[in-house]
Amino acid sequence: MSASARVRKFLVVVDKTPECKVALRYAARRAQHTGGRVTLLVAAAPPDFQQWRGVEAIMEDEAHAEAEALLHNAAKLVNELAGILCELIILQGRITECIGQLLKEDKDISILVLAAGTGKEGPGPLVAMFATGIQAIPVTIVPGTLKESVIDAIA
Repeated sequence: MSASARVRKFLVVVDKTPECKVALRYAARRAQHTGGRVTLLVAAAPPDFQQWRGVEAIMEDEAHAEAEALLHNAAKLVNELAGILCELIILQGRITECIGQLLKEDKDISILVLAAGTGKEGPGPLVAMFATGIQAIPVTIVPGTLKESVIDAIA
């Protein structure tokens, strides 16, 4: 399928940060207005604890269950906002590696949507990483302080 005939997929990294909801809203509204889709990614961090296999397996299961809960809550929000059924992806590993892996595997993802952190520590590690030119796709960075009405107006 040609690039112009493909449906645009907006990738959002789902986590527990407050700015994640800003990125979700922007991606949902943008996809709604452009006939696109939304792909949600959660990276389930591998446990650091490696002494006993049984304990490690329990920790992995808990991380996966937490990732599923994050994804389902995010997908529910996108569906309520824009009527879009999201593609849900959980990958094991560090988030930067997971994004790289997903971008290699899914050539239909056309835009990564991130919201900049609002805390004193700066915009966040992903925003900083993609702002330095390591990106493989276009990135939309939404200010984490935008109000819902502003997001809806600009998306």
